[in-house]
Amino acid sequence: MDMKLEIAVVPVADVDRAKDFYQALGWRLDADVADGEDFRVVQFTPPGSPCSIIFGTGVTSAAPGSTQGLHLIVSDIEAAHAELTDRGVKVSEVFHDASGVFHRAGNEGRVPGPDPERRSYASYLSFSDPDGNGWLLQEITERFPGR
Repeated sequence: MDMKLEIAVVPVADVDRAKDFYQALGWRLDADVADGEDFRVVQFTPPGSPCSIIFGTGVTSAAPGSTQGLHLIVSDIEAAHAELTDRGVKVSEVFHDASGVFHRAGNEGRVPGPDPERRSYASYLSFSDPDGNGWLLQEITERFPGR
């Protein structure tokens, strides 16, 4: 059976503020649909992504800002850092994990700068939306076999 992740729900407190933020990222607005005052869904898709995000009113019972660790894949982490900064997004510095393994939760084990060997899957940066939902950009230049 083929299964594809289509949508990730991002809980927000202020739908219009979130909409402005994700539009400023340059993401495609796919939908903004309301059904009365108690239900509104907004959908955005990052450039090049087959998966979208939705947020709104009456979409989730999760607390605003509670989604953490959403990953966006980029081919050049430093170029992504520059573009997000140019768009006014407050981003972390590029970092890699001290042990050379997948990053840890929070800031523990972060070493400033990209992976010294520029290995695929090893360099990151992070940012949050206005509600505190946490995003990570991960540099992948060559996929693992079978991907």
